[in-house]
Amino acid sequence: MAKYIGPKTKIARKFGEKIFGKDKYFDRKKYIYNQHGSYHRRGKKSGYALQLLEKQKLKYIYGVLERQCRRMFKKALSMKKNTGEVFLQLFESRLDNVVYRLGISLSRSGARQLVLHGHITVNQNKVNIPSYLLKPGDIVEIRKKSQNNPNIQHVLNSHNSSGQIVDWLVWDQEKMRGTFKSLPEREKIPENINERIIVEWYSKYK
Repeated sequence: MAKYIGPKTKIARKFGEKIFGKDKYFDRKKYIYNQHGSYHRRGKKSGYALQLLEKQKLKYIYGVLERQCRRMFKKALSMKKNTGEVFLQLFESRLDNVVYRLGISLSRSGARQLVLHGHITVNQNKVNIPSYLLKPGDIVEIRKKSQNNPNIQHVLNSHNSSGQIVDWLVWDQEKMRGTFKSLPEREKIPENINERIIVEWYSKYK
């Protein structure tokens, strides 16, 4: 699956969830979805179909391709821990995702662009690879020459004022940098993803 650049609401409606964040469609329709999205209510689907749809949802949420997803699964499988939890932790450790979680960008796609264009440093070194995996203790910072960028300033002032930063990250507004404190525990990851059935899919069809 190539990276999707079409209308995000169209994809969000497919899963019955605000998988890309705020979406006026769901607010307007007063849409109510169940634990795993609307596609679980449209007639009986096979286990294969449910696993495939859940995998596609994960890929859309984090903006990754199939090759990247498989690589993450193999890495998670090689660790002596819960594969599903490690699988999601790896996605949450991606630099573009952390930039988004810190509130430097309002979307993961926007965060990816900031990284690609060299606006972000890790431990004071410029990193322009969105898939770069952070380790506990790493410091993510907006480059000095980018800190006065009006677009970045607008996002920081509007987003961080709401205090919506997750527990495993710390943001220093004055220094415009964040710290990746630790790998997140599964119950603290807010994304509505059933990683167990994705692991089952990759285990059978890898």
